[in-house]
Amino acid sequence: MMLVEGALFGTGALGGVTLLAAADNFWQYLGQMGDVLALGLAALGSAIGIGMAGQAAAGAWARESRAGKTLSFTYIILLGMPISQTLYAMIVMNRMHSVFEHPELAVTNAGLMLGIGLATGLGEMFSAWMQGLVGAAGIRALSEGEGKGFAFVIIAMGVVETVGIFAMVFMLGMIPALPEAAAAHATKAEHHGWPTEPDHVLNFDLRRVER
Repeated sequence: MMLVEGALFGTGALGGVTLLAAADNFWQYLGQMGDVLALGLAALGSAIGIGMAGQAAAGAWARESRAGKTLSFTYIILLGMPISQTLYAMIVMNRMHSVFEHPELAVTNAGLMLGIGLATGLGEMFSAWMQGLVGAAGIRALSEGEGKGFAFVIIAMGVVETVGIFAMVFMLGMIPALPEAAAAHATKAEHHGWPTEPDHVLNFDLRRVER
């Protein structure tokens, strides 16, 4: 009976170990949530941006078709540009995976990893979204101006994409470097007397539980 109560309510050694395991899992899952959000938010922004530019391109092609003009392939280049932000987020996500391969580091840096994921996702999402808006306006301008000003549209869209590049580079720099992070964790664990094995809760000797 005491064993069951300890497992459920944390009264006793087994209950304490169960709570420790649950806490470790919670923080690890929290960090992994940031990993997923980075790519998901970036893909959302790319989809919105491509959709906006695609609508403008479809309208421009309709006008050119009615006027008997050759349909411009230039619009394809502009409407496809917002997809790059999803690639930038995927690069950050893959780098974050290296941290999650070390559970002890994932738990220690869970808040940081969640923040990196959210910052990356939001930065890439709005970069792709705004790039799509600029692309849509540029397509309308090219359609009405008979193709003039293409270079300026590309430059304007490139400036917006630079925000996404900066977000990727800065967030990559904030991801803990594995050798340094592992050494810092070991030093901190030794100072506080913490277990250094990620599965320390599974190695707990149940025979020491009070009956």
